[in-house]
Amino acid sequence: MFPTPIERTTVPTRVVYRVALFVLLILWLLPMVAILVTSVRGNADIISGNYWGWPTEFKMFQNYAEVFNPARSPMLQYFINSVIITLPSVFMAIFFSAMAGYTLAIHRFRGRILLYAMFIAGNFVPFQILMIPVRTLFANLDLLDTLWALIIFHTSFQIGFATFFLRNFIADLPMALVESARIEGATEMGVFFRVIMPLIRPALASLGVLLFTFIWNDFFWALTLVQSDAARPITFGLQALRGQWSISWNLIAAGSVIAAIPSVVVFFVLQRQFIAGLTFGGVKE
Repeated sequence: MFPTPIERTTVPTRVVYRVALFVLLILWLLPMVAILVTSVRGNADIISGNYWGWPTEFKMFQNYAEVFNPARSPMLQYFINSVIITLPSVFMAIFFSAMAGYTLAIHRFRGRILLYAMFIAGNFVPFQILMIPVRTLFANLDLLDTLWALIIFHTSFQIGFATFFLRNFIADLPMALVESARIEGATEMGVFFRVIMPLIRPALASLGVLLFTFIWNDFFWALTLVQSDAARPITFGLQALRGQWSISWNLIAAGSVIAAIPSVVVFFVLQRQFIAGLTFGGVKE
């Protein structure tokens, strides 16, 4: 069996594994620790180059309060924009993808495999090459620099991955459940909402966490489709914390922590469902 469980390896291998794991974990955590510490530093530490040492003064409340100071930047508006963009996009992407995944997994029709292959192939297209056609399309629709532009784009852009994700989960369900519901007189919509959706709830939670993180943390498409403060999400709005003549790294770090909090909260709230969704269908009886 490959890979061999670490408990069954030799003692030197286990020692190297644990040391390497510890070192890699420290390297992975260092940038996040640096951001957290920088977010509570005073500006004097930044000017003097004290980036990794112990802060000479703590200005946690001042820094985080300054991030939401309307005189400096409309960060509260950016945060609200991110919420308005992310929540509808995640909901619609999951809803439409669940319906598409149900159709591709349950129904048999000509061209089904080709259609499914197109969903898969779309995930391998480098998203950078879509920048010009997507921007041109939204310009022709007069939707540039609006919240609707990002909502519509993120919904459509994530459907390919989400359909591929959910179709595999639905295909693992016992077909007898669907046939029994049909025999009892349930319509296709009834089968979908009353049988399929409850059974794939762990998968929906896992997908929701992933899509929320993808959409909330997006910067590239916000830069492409949005220009004014009225529609900027918080990830793109962080640059508003840059001063005209100098960069307040402590404020940018504080703003980055605030921007990361919703994704962390969503993960921990749905942690159990997320793990259950990842292992859903992993064991066959």
